[in-house]
Amino acid sequence: MKNSILIVVLAGLLGLGCQQKQKEVFNVDQQLDYCVAQAKKTLQQLPNDSASIPRNIPHDSDEWTLVKYRDWTSGFWPGTLWYLYEYTGDTELKNAADQFTMYLEPLSVESATDHDLGFQVYNSAGNGYRLTQNPEYKEMILKASDTLATLYNPVVGTILSWPVKTEYPHNTIIDNMINLEMLSWAAKNGGTDSLKNIAETHADKTMNNHFRDDYSAYHVVIYDTINGNKIKGITHQGYADHTMWARGQGWAVYGYTMMYRETKNPEYLKTAHQTARVYLDRLPEDLIPYWDFDAPNIPNEPRDASAAALVASALLELSKYSDEELAQEYVSKATAMLEELSTNYQSGNKNSAFLLHSTGHKPNGSEIDASIIYADYYYVEALLRLKKLQQGEPVVNSVLASFEPEQNKS
Repeated sequence: MKNSILIVVLAGLLGLGCQQKQKEVFNVDQQLDYCVAQAKKTLQQLPNDSASIPRNIPHDSDEWTLVKYRDWTSGFWPGTLWYLYEYTGDTELKNAADQFTMYLEPLSVESATDHDLGFQVYNSAGNGYRLTQNPEYKEMILKASDTLATLYNPVVGTILSWPVKTEYPHNTIIDNMINLEMLSWAAKNGGTDSLKNIAETHADKTMNNHFRDDYSAYHVVIYDTINGNKIKGITHQGYADHTMWARGQGWAVYGYTMMYRETKNPEYLKTAHQTARVYLDRLPEDLIPYWDFDAPNIPNEPRDASAAALVASALLELSKYSDEELAQEYVSKATAMLEELSTNYQSGNKNSAFLLHSTGHKPNGSEIDASIIYADYYYVEALLRLKKLQQGEPVVNSVLASFEPEQNKS
């Protein structure tokens, strides 16, 4: 009997050893080195100025579509460069990140045209300030936060997302959750308390109105500006008003995880877990979502690598606020997502982006099966978070954290 028990224990240990070896196969540094090489290829291809920012590479092209600083994606490229500088300590990447970050400075003082200032300014200047303590970046963040706050409607309790869509009294999109991080940081670092109140009121109102019974998210919620009540939930980038748009669900998981970090409000953590659960439970076997979970022609629908990278990054942070069982699931799933992206979705020699097969706005016929800059941003962010997790470091560092770069890897 004792011999039988010993055999079972040894078999279990051998099995555990095999599992650990399988996990060790995924080399995070190798993927980060790949990203560094690709980013340097892009830098060589760009015009010799900071006025042209890479946004996407269509699936039938190898050249970046370039945009100006007002484009909603303009902060992802400098943010990506800051992350790669964090990994390498390479001054070439630092100088390029600074150049593209400072190009966005007018956004902090111009009138707000939409809600995307957090994406634009915090991803760029926020990461820049975290790593360099440059006071110009801090000034950009504080001014941009005040500008974003002008879109807040106190009757509704949310930030207006698209002022140009005048057919809707007051529209708020789930993407807007990500911009609350900038307001939360600003309120703690020289901004007014009103910024904190705006961020939390927006998160509360969204939490109460933006989710269906299964915790899948609407893309857009329309509110009445007279009484602040919800009129209806709709979509622009998903398949239909009742379907779960993949990246939109990712914004929800990421946004409420971040808001829990900033506030320690247990309701935000509960929402992060609920939105993650429906996302994870409905994923295909390879863990990379179709652009909409309810698109009618699955499996012959485009995938969205950007949603996979976004959620992988969110899950790695969410694991730190979870019980042991959930934490293991989140880390395991996030790692598997990154492995799949690194194995079957990297751009390689096809173009100088990091990833292929993202979907931007399928109903509009734009950026379908493309390389998109925000997929690259969240991919490298997730890789860095996994590396920190493996090293026992904080997965998310404060913007005020000191920076000690590794030895230059380039």
